[in-house]
Amino acid sequence: MANIITNLRNRFLRADIALRFIYVNIAVFLLTALADIVMLLTGHGHFIYLRWAECPADFGTLLRQPWSLVTYMFLHADVWHILFNMLWLYWFGRLFLYLFSDRHFRGLYFLGGLCGGVLYMVAYNVFPYFQPYIHSSYLLGASASVLAIAVATAVREPDYRVNLLFLGAIRLKYLALILVVTDLLFITSGNSGGHIAHLGGALAGWWFAASFQKGHDPTAWINRTIDFLTGLFSRRQRTHRRPKMKVHYGKHAADYDYNARKREREEEIGRILDKLKKSGYDSLTNEEKKKLFDESKR
Repeated sequence: MANIITNLRNRFLRADIALRFIYVNIAVFLLTALADIVMLLTGHGHFIYLRWAECPADFGTLLRQPWSLVTYMFLHADVWHILFNMLWLYWFGRLFLYLFSDRHFRGLYFLGGLCGGVLYMVAYNVFPYFQPYIHSSYLLGASASVLAIAVATAVREPDYRVNLLFLGAIRLKYLALILVVTDLLFITSGNSGGHIAHLGGALAGWWFAASFQKGHDPTAWINRTIDFLTGLFSRRQRTHRRPKMKVHYGKHAADYDYNARKREREEEIGRILDKLKKSGYDSLTNEEKKKLFDESKR
């Protein structure tokens, strides 16, 4: 068991940011599914505490569980729900990371989920059609985040072709348009909340890509917040940890850190060169152009 956990941990650490989010979503789904099975077997009914992690349509309920505006984007209702979301996240995540950085992926995942959740709540509280369902409606799933990444990729590379089963080669701009129009057409269906959230995620993706082309990054504040929270948690861990003995690694630790930084830099330069070969110099961002310039001076 210890070896399995170690292997999973190493696989997670070696994975790119898209795969890490997929792993987290799968882990959360398995844990909640197991908890639900245990609750049913012991006669307690379904895992009702999951409702505290789902995003409510009612603003009053949200005030009692504000964290749910973030946690809902890692929850899924069943196997098919998470399967399709993770497949889309994997496909579009690969394309996205050819165009943007890991930090942009992380920030847009949360930005898309936040915009999807907010639009969902606003729609349910504004339109009379949803009034009878406000207090009983909850949102869960990574779909809004996935749509944000898909639309951002389509806005950045609209004419890039992808091959789809039964449809053949289709440009990203048309694929994104199909997804958005489908959500609009099914906005009053049984999963109306999900389709509204999809539209919020799509708007976030368009906002990010359009702003990025103008030199602005709408995800910057999200990444700064995450960095602050993770840094705070890391400092707290170091404060409470009391090592039993002091070990001096000396030159070996320095060599390890140097090699890790060098390997990371080489992988980033390789990605930029692939993009340069495929789309030309004009397709590079200012940050990527600077990295190539700095590398040429080494």
